[in-house]
Amino acid sequence: MKSKSASLIRLKKFQVDEKRRQVLQIETMIGDFERMAAELDQQIEIEQQKTGITDTAHFAYSTFAKAAMTRRDNLLVSANDMREKLEAAQDELAEAIEDLKKVELLDQREHARENAEALKKEQAEYDEIGRIRHRR
Repeated sequence: MKSKSASLIRLKKFQVDEKRRQVLQIETMIGDFERMAAELDQQIEIEQQKTGITDTAHFAYSTFAKAAMTRRDNLLVSANDMREKLEAAQDELAEAIEDLKKVELLDQREHARENAEALKKEQAEYDEIGRIRHRR
């Protein structure tokens, strides 16, 4: 039983670690998307200052600025999509941690039961030795 429970605990720990990596990866992606969007915002502002045109509907508005706005908006949409995935990944991580705790608790109970049985057997042996000595 010990090898099965140890293997199961190792498996559950691996699953928890994998879920943590997924959460971290998604958080990193969200941060990257937001950073790139902020950089595009700065580029758009610089372009608008260079051209002197801030009205996107103006016929002479910078095509670079329009393209940068589209990219920025796409990045922000992607970041929002990743937030939904992050929430799901965090839920999966919480479940994996809960499963690990359950398996560890069951393993602790099994060890406690085995220790109690060993102590009971040892006490029975001492009792038998005491009875033998008492008879003599």
